[in-house]
Amino acid sequence: MLSEFRAFLTTSNALALAIGVIIGAAMGTVVSSLVNDVLMPPIGYVLGGVDFSDLKIVLDAGDPADPTTEVAIRYGAFINAVISFIVVALVAFWLARALVKEPPAAPTQTCPYCRESVALEATKCRWCGSQLGEPAAETLRA
Repeated sequence: MLSEFRAFLTTSNALALAIGVIIGAAMGTVVSSLVNDVLMPPIGYVLGGVDFSDLKIVLDAGDPADPTTEVAIRYGAFINAVISFIVVALVAFWLARALVKEPPAAPTQTCPYCRESVALEATKCRWCGSQLGEPAAETLRA
């Protein structure tokens, strides 16, 4: 059973998924630090010394001796989380765009009757049902 599990991990996408999750979690930590420690302080400075993580709407001040009893809407932390998400999404998009290449499109021919694109090897149009002969050289598209 252990050898089957090892074979599953090494021959399937499970190992790639596990590595992706680990790298994603590490990237999330790096991006959170980037947003909280690098991006937001200059933005707060430009906006008059605002620390976004301290922005909140206090609904109930609670006990002054115990700050954990305060009830507040912490919209500054939400702004930081949204910026972190946008940075992670952009990095993921750039990585996917750089690493994932689409396979080339299969060669097609145009049906002479309905003008729809069908597979080059097709002998019958899947759109109008007409019989297709040998593909003519001028109807081929790559």
